[in-house]
Amino acid sequence: MAPKVVLFDIDNTVLWTGGAGSAAMTRAFRDLYGVEDGFKNVEFSGRTDTAIVRSGLLEHGLLNGNFDAELPRFKEAYFAHLPATLRETAGGSVFPGIEELLDELARRGVHMGLETGNFRRGGQMKLEHYGLATHLREGGFGDDSEDRDEVVRIAIERVSPSSGAEVFVIGDTPHDVTAARANGAFALGVATGRSSVEQLLAAGADAAIADCADVGRVLAILGV
Repeated sequence: MAPKVVLFDIDNTVLWTGGAGSAAMTRAFRDLYGVEDGFKNVEFSGRTDTAIVRSGLLEHGLLNGNFDAELPRFKEAYFAHLPATLRETAGGSVFPGIEELLDELARRGVHMGLETGNFRRGGQMKLEHYGLATHLREGGFGDDSEDRDEVVRIAIERVSPSSGAEVFVIGDTPHDVTAARANGAFALGVATGRSSVEQLLAAGADAAIADCADVGRVLAILGV
């Protein structure tokens, strides 16, 4: 039997930070460029952090052809603010069933990882804050590419024990769904973000559920 790999998105899939990530990004943008609400007109959902930063700089005419130099500066400013915004933001939580699901997948020998738009360090900060870092460490990150399809490809390469592994992607946005399908993975949509079950299915999800609270149902969908 082929080994199974399950890749998780972070924000609005396994946890909700209450906006801590966007708040930290906004503070970093203010510190570096003097703009108070630098990402006001920038879409975050389902996009990589690298793409979000590029959009913010473009929005305010600050890119000037030196993005490769600006990105490391922005990341350090962002990482400096994120621990505080994680502590300050009310309402953040792990979604129902996630902790049990991760433990059960580990018990059954399933290989787990991340396919996330978060920068690697920022994503790990979020997971550690909410106690989920034990099972979710390696994968594809927003540092790897601005393109979500490429993030999933890299995640599969890093997490899969062999080229013949059966890969599942669990995420809350159409971007997760299309990136999974682009890489030949099974796309399981969870409607814990902005998109409904119907919207995730319309985007091409192989299956879509309201959330992961019914762990038995999720395990059945994954065939483990």
